[in-house]
Amino acid sequence: MQQAEKTTGRPPYGILAILMIGAFIAFLNNTLLNIALPSIMAELEVGPSTVQWLTTGYMLVNGILIPTTAFLIQKYSVRNLFIVAMGLFAVGTILAGIAPAFSILLTGRMLQACGSAILMPLLMNVMLVSFPIEKRGTAMGFFGLIMMGAPAIGPTLSGWLIEHYDWRMLFYVVAPIALAVFFIGIFLLKDKKEKQNIRLDLVSVVLSSVGFGGLLYGFSSAGSRGWDSPLVYGTIAVGVTALVWFILRQLGQKKPMLNFTIYQYPMFALSSAISMVVTMAMFSGMILLPIYVQNIRGISPLDAGLLMLPGAIVMALMSPITGKLFDKYGGRVLAITGLAITVVTTYFFSQLTFETTYTQLLILYTVRMFGMSMVFMPVSTNGLNQLPARFYPHGTAMNNTLQQVSGAIGTALLVTLMSTRAANYGRELTGGAMSDLGANPTPEAIAAVEQQVLMQGLLEGINFAFFVSTFIAVVALVLAFFIKRATQAPDPLEAEPEPMGDITEKPTLKAKLVENN
Repeated sequence: MQQAEKTTGRPPYGILAILMIGAFIAFLNNTLLNIALPSIMAELEVGPSTVQWLTTGYMLVNGILIPTTAFLIQKYSVRNLFIVAMGLFAVGTILAGIAPAFSILLTGRMLQACGSAILMPLLMNVMLVSFPIEKRGTAMGFFGLIMMGAPAIGPTLSGWLIEHYDWRMLFYVVAPIALAVFFIGIFLLKDKKEKQNIRLDLVSVVLSSVGFGGLLYGFSSAGSRGWDSPLVYGTIAVGVTALVWFILRQLGQKKPMLNFTIYQYPMFALSSAISMVVTMAMFSGMILLPIYVQNIRGISPLDAGLLMLPGAIVMALMSPITGKLFDKYGGRVLAITGLAITVVTTYFFSQLTFETTYTQLLILYTVRMFGMSMVFMPVSTNGLNQLPARFYPHGTAMNNTLQQVSGAIGTALLVTLMSTRAANYGRELTGGAMSDLGANPTPEAIAAVEQQVLMQGLLEGINFAFFVSTFIAVVALVLAFFIKRATQAPDPLEAEPEPMGDITEKPTLKAKLVENN
């Protein structure tokens, strides 16, 4: 078959190298800004509710644009998409670095998000169509090295730069690299693309933007505003309504913007479910642990970043190894092993005390990330392997979109559980603690008791959220037992395949008939 011959030949390593460098700085940018938010608030004179838009807005733009990448990848060449994506990212980085006001900084950040939203699905799609299924695990493992390695060094690099320089240095460091990659892409990317007669359905774009954007914003706001806020449940309701309308519209179209019929393939559907659940569980460590070490234990932001660095590095280094193991043994064994480790370590995190040492936290978090390194890539790759090649853009877009949504849901759920449990436990402790002070307690004694109750309540809330996260991980572990090694399903439209450029050619109907005979 023509497709088989193409994917079993020499992969386009030059294209992949350029795409990976671009993706690396985009992923690095995702985690660079979090530690800098207090400095930005002070210099640009904005409050926490305003500055959080630098992260919430970034996530919203990704959630809105990623569903459109399936259409973009089919419509345009890798070269054109990469140049546009890196161009937007570079311009946004420069604009953010020189921003005299918060509105300009936010605009630059949104342009960065536009570029980043295109880069990751584009790279994943090129890798899927460049390697045969039996070698795809190893290839995706090296992609995981990039995807995990960049966020791993992000918080530590950010903490060091903020400690020694201005927050603008975060953008000044990235901007030259982004520009260099942009010009390298212009001169070295040479893929060709057949012109395709497909058009973007603007109604679908609007419904997708309102649907995914409403869900992301609603769940992201729930942690700070509370579930009883009209803005929270209102945007979630609007998002759900628009999303249902969007799905029904896609199912009724011959060439949908995002093809939901990919869920007829059981291994892809299962991989999506497991990935969403694991993403929710993963956020317990990413959100709750920094609150514990900084708010309760008083550890500095830089030391908090260093605490999480070994785990992120282990996860990055394990990606190529996990990829090779996936090619040899499949995804089921890896997913079950990794999720079993995740369940156990998450439970241990639900037993934190005021005396838990820094070393214990570091080891526990590192082992937890080691377990998760065996889950994400094998599960997602096994699911994508079952899809016919023309569905790859839809599969990668769907996975990335659902990861954004499940991350927002996981964050909102765990923060709400933590806050509610902390408040209830604090009220239980307050009465008894105040009665122990006697009839005429001093203001200093009252303040000390209130601070102690606050810390004990927060610790109880964090432990309870980790405990719930343990059961979330158990759900993923149970689902992992149903994983089977996937083989590519036959394309129901073999007679009219959708060409995707010189690296994604499909067999013709004539070639298929010759092969079958």
